[in-house]
Parts: sequence; C-alpha cells; structure tokens
Amino acid sequence: MLSVNNVCLIPNEDNVFSHSFARGEICVVLGANQSGKTNLCRLIAGLNTRARGAVHLDDKSLEKLSPRARPVSMVYQAFVNYPNLTVFENIASPLIARKASNEAVSKSVTDLAEKLRIDPLLHRLPSELSGGQQQRVAIARALAQDAQVLLLDEPLVNLDFKLREALEVELRELLRASNTVVIYTSSDPRDAFTHGDQLLLLDKGKKIQAGPPLQVYERPSSPTAMALLADPDINRFYRDGKLCALRPEHIELVGAGPTSGNAVDFHMQVTAYETNGDESFVHGLVEGAEWVLRQRGMLPVNVGQTLQINAALRDVVQF
Repeated sequence: MLSVNNVCLIPNEDNVFSHSFARGEICVVLGANQSGKTNLCRLIAGLNTRARGAVHLDDKSLEKLSPRARPVSMVYQAFVNYPNLTVFENIASPLIARKASNEAVSKSVTDLAEKLRIDPLLHRLPSELSGGQQQRVAIARALAQDAQVLLLDEPLVNLDFKLREALEVELRELLRASNTVVIYTSSDPRDAFTHGDQLLLLDKGKKIQAGPPLQVYERPSSPTAMALLADPDINRFYRDGKLCALRPEHIELVGAGPTSGNAVDFHMQVTAYETNGDESFVHGLVEGAEWVLRQRGMLPVNVGQTLQINAALRDVVQF
C-alpha cells in the first residue's frame, strides 16, 4: 500500500491531498491540465523537493530517501531513452546499476522485449525507432527496475491512435500481472475504463472522488466529477431550482409529440453538426445554454433546425 497524506500538490493552493494506492491495481489519476497529476508523480518519486507531507510505502516512510533510493520508477509522456545506447542497453541499464548478473540481465531484457514486441529491435539505437517503439523501450526500462511503485505520467499521449490502441492492450496485461502499485495519469476519460481498476479524480490539487471507474461514472459526487468523465462536456440545466446534468451520450433524437413519463423533453436549436462516420455530434442551444449530444452513426441534421430531444429520467443527475 502506498499512502500519500496531507500534501499540497499545487503551489499557492490551500487544497490538501491524501490518498492510498493498493498493490496489484492500476489506479488511473484523471484530471485536466494543471490539476496536479504530474506533481503527484514527482512527489512520490522524490523529485519535488519543496513538497510537504507524508509518503509511506507499506508503513515505511519515503520522505527522507533520495529519488535513486526510492523503489519507484517513472515513465514520462515524452519518451526518454539514452541516445547512445542500444535498445538492449537502455532496458538493461537499471539492472546493470544494481549489479545483476549477465544471465539475469539478458533474461529480463529478453522477456520484457518479447512482451512489448520490441525483441527484433534490441540492437538498434533510439534514433532508428518510431515514436511508438521508443515509448515501448522507455516502459520496458521502467519495468526492468522491478520497482514497487510504477508511475506512468500520460505515457501514451504522444502516440497516434493506432499505435496507442495496440500498446494499451499489451501494457494493461503487463501491469495487471505485477504486484506493484501502478499510478497512471491521464486527461482522457477513456483511459479510466481502458486501464483502471481504480479511478482518482483530481481538480486543482484536490481529490474530487475515488472508486471503481464504473461506480464513479454512474454516481458522480459533483458536477466537476461528472464533467471529468465526460467527452464532450456535460449538459447542464435547472429544475425546481436545482442543478441537473446530462451526458451527451444519454440524449436521444425523437419524433414529434411528447414522450413517456419516464423521460424528459427538450428542444434544441442546432448551431453545428460534426461526424466522423462512426459517431455524430450535434451542438445547439437548449433553454439558452450550449448543449451537445453524441450518437452512433450519421444523423439527418441541419444547422438552424430545431430538434426535439429527450433523455431517460434515470440518466438525469441532480446535484
């Protein structure tokens, strides 16, 4: 168990952060830019020298340990490899630093390279690799450290969609097979469900909500929590003086006439329409507020048109 207690993740902010991360689980830390995700990783790794608070791993304090002495490895969103070392030497570097035997080094590097599908590249230099291959090398080197805490700070954000999708599956299998504390930071809500056993929502250095991803999605504690797990943003409206919200994927187009008592009706004046063929996004004004709905496939919608839309009452979240 990794425990972080009473720390300030963002300078000049009064919010104090505390949370515990379990072994053998991937905890996705989700937040917007400047929410404190990277600062949390740097704090745990010992790279934030001005941080105040307590960090314990299995009841052992880490605060006075140097970054090198901590059983922590970290992968940044910008892949960082030693340019003058081969792929094999990059992955082997933490093992060699620990004075592991040649046999142990060779076995560990080969196993990791095979799992991450970079075994044919072991004799190449980083400059001879694609971006996806370089990130796999950086991840393999982090895993080779056999650390008790693995910090992945938006590790796939710089990869194109197809590379990212392929690496996500491999990475998830590798991480869940370990007994380490895994913290995976992201600003993409999809990562919560792709990677996360647990989800932690951050906003301005404050813990907004934590729990299994589906539970947080279905029962958000606040509009901020709901918005962090929405892409595009949530749609807000008031009923009986209370703030309510709907996710874009929970809104449906309907024909003329009222719907059943289990749904709530709205009218949307369309201001923009976009589609990628697989999904469509309709932007418009509802009760004077900007809304967006998301549906599968393509829709027969025109800008300037007034649409009747509705949503099931069970999908309306009231705060």
